Amino acid sequence: MDDQQIRETLIEMVTNLDPDAEYELRHEDFVADLPQSGERIRGRDNMRAMQQAFPPDRTPTFRVRRITGADDVWTVEATGDYGGELYLVVGIFEFRDGKILRETRYYPQPFEPPEWRSQWVERIPRGDDSARVA
Repeated sequence: MDDQQIRETLIEMVTNLDPDAEYELRHEDFVADLPQSGERIRGRDNMRAMQQAFPPDRTPTFRVRRITGADDVWTVEATGDYGGELYLVVGIFEFRDGKILRETRYYPQPFEPPEWRSQWVERIPRGDDSARVA
């Protein structure tokens, strides 16, 4: 994908939240980290299952503020509305072979993860960046 295609893909993905469409965009070795809640979602199957199980009254909507990046690393800044609770969200997307390999979501402050999604995630220490060391 070229830069314009990546921008368009990320805008579509962030604003439309379609678990099945997103599944197709993710690499088979996909990993998502949520450092503030201390969670890691390993595998695109787990990510899709978690998204499909999201409580309807908490399903977020996002407005993209800015997208920056080049090559295989892109950052999306967005405003997320989680059922009336507004958050600023920064997502870093790392691509491999035209697919999203890794996604890291940063929220403005730490929070306790909701129990309903525990079956799809593993807990990681908050502030743990060991996954980044090659």
